[in-house]
Order: sequence, then C-alpha cells, then structure tokens
Amino acid sequence: MTALPTTLADWLTYIERQHPATIDMGLERVRSVATAMQLGAPAARTITVGGTNGKGSTVAFIEAIARAAGWKTGAYTSPHLLRYNERVRIDGEEVSDDALVAAFAAVEAARGATTLTYFEYGTLAALHLFAQAGLDLAVLEVGLGGRLDAVNLIDADVAVITTVDIDHAEWLGSEREAIGSEKAGILRAWKPAVLGEIDPPSSVLRRAYLIGANAIRAGSDYFSEVLDDGQWAWRDVAVRLQLPMPALAGPVQLANASAAIAALRSLDRPDGLPLPRSAYAEGVAAARIRGRLQAVERDGATVLVDVGHNPQAAAALARALTSMPVAGQTFAVYAALQDKDAVGVVQALSEVVTHWTLAGLDGARGQSAGALAERLADTTAANAAQAPRVADALQQVTALAGAQDRILVFGSFHTAAEALQWLEHAEHAHSAI
Repeated sequence: MTALPTTLADWLTYIERQHPATIDMGLERVRSVATAMQLGAPAARTITVGGTNGKGSTVAFIEAIARAAGWKTGAYTSPHLLRYNERVRIDGEEVSDDALVAAFAAVEAARGATTLTYFEYGTLAALHLFAQAGLDLAVLEVGLGGRLDAVNLIDADVAVITTVDIDHAEWLGSEREAIGSEKAGILRAWKPAVLGEIDPPSSVLRRAYLIGANAIRAGSDYFSEVLDDGQWAWRDVAVRLQLPMPALAGPVQLANASAAIAALRSLDRPDGLPLPRSAYAEGVAAARIRGRLQAVERDGATVLVDVGHNPQAAAALARALTSMPVAGQTFAVYAALQDKDAVGVVQALSEVVTHWTLAGLDGARGQSAGALAERLADTTAANAAQAPRVADALQQVTALAGAQDRILVFGSFHTAAEALQWLEHAEHAHSAI
C-alpha cells in the first residue's frame, strides 16, 4: 500500500494526479464519496454563489456582514491566488495546512476506487471542515457552471447568481441563454434565488418559475443608489439601508454588495430576527479580497491588480478606470489563458488603456506573449510591447510609468498571482536597499 502524503504541498500534487481529466462535470462520483463521508449540511444555513463574474467579491461581502453580526461563518472559494489555504476560511481565517491535510485524508479514506478531480477533492475537504466547525453560515462559491459543479451537492437555503456572460464556452455553451441554464442549476425549489443583474437571461427566470424558486431581482425587488455624501443606499420594499462605500474598488462592487445584502435578508434565520443594520454597514466596509482592483504603490506609480479575464469583467474594469481618472497615462500588462476571448477583452478596454504590454503564461492552458499578440493583431494592442513573463512585463512598465501614471495588470488568476508575488518581492528588495 502506498503511503499517503503528509504535507499539504504533497497532497496537492497527489490529488492533481488522481483523475485523468482536470474537469469532469457531473455529480455522481462526488456525491457517492460525500455519502460515504456522511456529509450533510455544512452549516445551520448555507448560501451558494454562482455566476460568471463577481462571485468571489459577493462571497466576501456575505462573509463580512455575517461575521459583523456575530455569526460563525465559513467561506469556500476558488481558485486561489498565492496559497491553497485561501480557498477555505473559518471565522475569516484561512484554515491551516494541518487541517487541510486531515481533511484530504478523510476524503481519500472514503473514496475507495472512485476517482475525483482536484476541485472535487477540495470541495469535499472544505465541506468536511465546515461540518466539524459548528458554523452558523457557510458561503460556497460555485466553481464552473452550476448544475454539474461539485458545490451543487449542497441544497442551499439561498442561491445567488451574480452575472451571466460568455466564459468557459467549451463546457457551458457559447450563448448566454445556454450558460444561464447551467448557472440556474444551483436554484432550489421554493427557496430564494437572488439574481444580481438587472436583465438576467430568460433561461434563469424560466428555471426559477418552473421550480417555484423565489426570484429576488436587482432593479425589481431590491435597489441601490449612490448618495451625494459619499455613501450609498440599499433598499427593498421593507427597509432602506444607508451604507459606507465598499473598500473594494470599482462601481461593480455596489452590485456585488447589493446581491450579498439581498441574500442575507432573504435567509430564513432560526431565531426569526433580522440582522442588525450596523452589521451591513460594518461588513460592507470591512470586506476584502485580493486581486480585485487591488492597488499597490510602486515607485510613485499605482499598480492595480485584477483577476478579470473575460469581456464582461474587462468592461467592468473600463468603467472602474473611467470613474477613477488620473492625470497621467494608463499602462496595461495583459496575460491571458489561450481559451479566453482576448480580442473581446482588449476591445472592452481600448478607450481607457494608453499603452499595452503582453506577457506569457506557463502551463497547459497558457500561451506566449507572441501567440497572444497574433490573436490581437486587429486590435488597439496590435503593436504592444511583449515580455516572456508577467514579472518581466512589470519590470519594463514600472521603469516607464511616472508618478501620475497607473499600471493595470490583469487577465487571469495566474496573472494576478504572478503580479502580486513580483510586487511583494520588489517591495522587500526595495526596503532592503
């Protein structure tokens, strides 16, 4: 019998190799292992968050508001930026290596001959840890799609669909209606379904109607508006909340915070009492998540790091940059996976980016800067500078940018992770001089 791994790094290497495919959509295998592990509801109340963009931020808002109300809260998100531990938080803290090692061992002991993907291992491990923690609330980010995603094992008390747009077309389809149908698989009969965009696909609305889910729609059932005093207001038919602006940058974060508030207000609490108004204000102001227009100062210039990787996310970035004008120029470092709509991304940002630099990404889905440049030959990034890696691109661009300029580095979670690693290393090196 082969000895099991003993460190988190070794476990992550091990689970990557246990299934022939990175993605194998379907619930039969993961459900059988969950049954063997006797996994039930991960908390007294559960909220699942699906959609194309905004999931991680919405989870962060729900988690922060619930914690401000005194709830013991667990959050499961993916992918991670710098450490796997980022994916599983209990009471706002990343779980330890030892806890993850024990959870992976529990999954391994239960799976028998059933093969699991990396994401399925991680989901079962998170659910196992949550079940042991005695949580008031678990907030689970859906991975890919919804209907066949491992997180959809759980019958949540509230489901949130943030946005629906074209992404992962090879798995979910190339039309918004088809993707919406997959996303709507997380809705449950007679349970609240928070829809975070004003005009969701008809496939989502149709699914909610067919199963009797209570659709709670942005712009119809709840509303938000920016106030003149630097605050904003959220309201529905029963309440109006006046709130501080989120620390998370960008206009899109008001939509994410609004969906989070709607989800918590629709939650059927055991004690029947509403959350205190102060929890909403405190949570909105406290929510943090790395790689979402995260600002880092570097030699006088502002570097903005974002995980945005599809045209919808790029359009949100364009709106955010427009809302935050600078006296100088905007330099963009863009590195994308080969299966993404790079042309659509560049087109969405063409009016706000002054100079483009393209960088390569390693890995099976990565591509070189040259290959990316070929795809962008008919865009405003046609004559962009090129660099082999994100770190090299940042080295070039920070040398060019002045104190009144800003640098946007984006295109994938891999891009954001490499950027944050370089910025952290550069800051330490700078401090040591």
